[in-house]
Amino acid sequence: MTDFLLHLTEPALWAAAQHDGAYTWSTRGRTLQQEGFIHLSHPHQLPAVARMLYGSEEVELIVLVIDPTRLTAPLRHEAMSEGGEEFPHLYGPLPVDAVVEVRAWAGDGLGGMAG
Repeated sequence: MTDFLLHLTEPALWAAAQHDGAYTWSTRGRTLQQEGFIHLSHPHQLPAVARMLYGSEEVELIVLVIDPTRLTAPLRHEAMSEGGEEFPHLYGPLPVDAVVEVRAWAGDGLGGMAG
């Protein structure tokens, strides 16, 4: 069984990636080129990431559900600080075909994804 990874993004950025064949945004307002990797999350980490990046803003967001076995760039789990929680980081573009599902983000700040 595959443990899927997640990435929270805006629909327009995902639409552009589908046209280009790869997703190259690291996090809100920063590209892969600027950051050096794409920030990903495990399911239990996504609510905190959403709160940190978007707070209570009412922005339409989607969740990319990623099959890590389809990734072509290195994937590393790294902590932001010594001894901190580790997050998955993708050191290259996210291939569109690694995204196995796209879900609407419920926007409740409590971790809900609309099915």
